[in-house]
Amino acid sequence: MTVLVLAGTREGREIAAGLAARAIPVLASLAGRTRRPLEPGVPLRTGGFGGAQGFRDTVAAQGITAVIDATHPFAEKITARTARLCREDGLPHLILRRPGWQPQPGDDWTRIVREADLAAHVPRGASVFLATGPQRLEAFTGLEGRRVLCRRIDPAPGPFPYENGDWVVSRPPFSVEDETALFALLGVDVLATKDSGGEDGRAKLEAARALGLRVVLLDRPRLPEGARVVETVEEALHWAEGL
Repeated sequence: MTVLVLAGTREGREIAAGLAARAIPVLASLAGRTRRPLEPGVPLRTGGFGGAQGFRDTVAAQGITAVIDATHPFAEKITARTARLCREDGLPHLILRRPGWQPQPGDDWTRIVREADLAAHVPRGASVFLATGPQRLEAFTGLEGRRVLCRRIDPAPGPFPYENGDWVVSRPPFSVEDETALFALLGVDVLATKDSGGEDGRAKLEAARALGLRVVLLDRPRLPEGARVVETVEEALHWAEGL
């Protein structure tokens, strides 16, 4: 048995390491979007599969017998394609999705279902910090008259697309103290983020609470119908052990 782990999250790296510790052969796969990704410490491939046939070619060449999708909760396309291909090919398949965030006392949260809905919750003249990544920045439409700041891990390949705004280049992890100081320094009024869940991104929410900032959370896309889903690394490892 060889398990392919789509390991774009901390949980994905933990699953890969846990499988190796249990002497279960594993191949981890990273999309390669960042220049210096955190590696899982097991055999690794980077970059996309090149479509459905590329995925199937990798499965055949590497002798893959099961797939665990531990990609980011918003990696909608790769999750949907992986579920479909595994279903069509009869390949055991599991999705790990960590629980989403829940508001705490003192939080001022609003949830939206589309990026374009953000503008209705950011007053004109306000500064909004997009902790959503740069991949779908163009989908946040209607933000004219606002100051837009967008965080990214690597330096930008081009100018910022909004006239009144800028990139904020920094690499996680971020502490609550770091986030609080950054938001105060930049004069942020509204924090916009995806409901990614997990501990790695919680600091920005705690900083927003401390500063009394409004938070706008983008809801997660739906998971593929019929897919088997777990929420913890331990559950995923237990599933793999039972194959």
